[in-house]
Amino acid sequence: MITSTQNPKLKLVRALAGRPKDRREAGAFLAEGARLIEEALAAKWPFRFALYAQGLSERSAQVVESLLRAGVEVESVEAGLFNSVSETEHSQGILAVLELTALPAPRKPTFTLILDQIRDPGNLGTLLRSAQAAGVEAVLLPPEIADPFAPKVVRAGMGAHFRLPILRAEWDEIRARLGKTPVYLAETENAAPCCDVVFKPALALIVGNEAEGASPEARELAAQNVVIPMPGGMESLNAAVAGSVLMFEVVRQRSFKS
Repeated sequence: MITSTQNPKLKLVRALAGRPKDRREAGAFLAEGARLIEEALAAKWPFRFALYAQGLSERSAQVVESLLRAGVEVESVEAGLFNSVSETEHSQGILAVLELTALPAPRKPTFTLILDQIRDPGNLGTLLRSAQAAGVEAVLLPPEIADPFAPKVVRAGMGAHFRLPILRAEWDEIRARLGKTPVYLAETENAAPCCDVVFKPALALIVGNEAEGASPEARELAAQNVVIPMPGGMESLNAAVAGSVLMFEVVRQRSFKS
């Protein structure tokens, strides 16, 4: 059992909970809670190790058994010490350090999501969760965005990180990757209602920061602006909500056509 605050594993956990630079340098990130670790196991994501506190729930204890069967290094931590490194308000007493890696994107995806200046970790994680649910095949993250592997983003993603290609890229690289793929930008001005737009079989959708609007690079890349009709008179929607609505409008159109 780990009982020292100076234990190297706990030091790494603290570092990974902090700055993006520390996660990049370590090549690792955190997943905390039974659900996330179950998702990582199911996806066969590479683990470094897992830690757990005494007095686990039945579900978390079963996750420990699954980790051991999978050959993951697992170590117990004194309960108070575990809580000191936990990132959650009500800890489930289990966390894992995972390898920081990106899933490969399809060579010619039919549904790409570009997230422009999304700086709120909760919004970013929710958008990734919706993207996975909607069948997005690649998520491209230009500069000036929250770290997709920050603990809060991973928690909000609810396992999307383990199945969804999430790629950082400069705008020039994004433009080259998309080629002639039509790009739709979520916007409130000079925009067509999303329900009236015929989304192409292969497309990219840009969702930006609701407070600041789209970046100049995003506006330059977009072929058409789309807006969500809001008969209730609200000026805008939360970025995660707006992005989710638009992604599932694409799903609706594709389902109807099939």
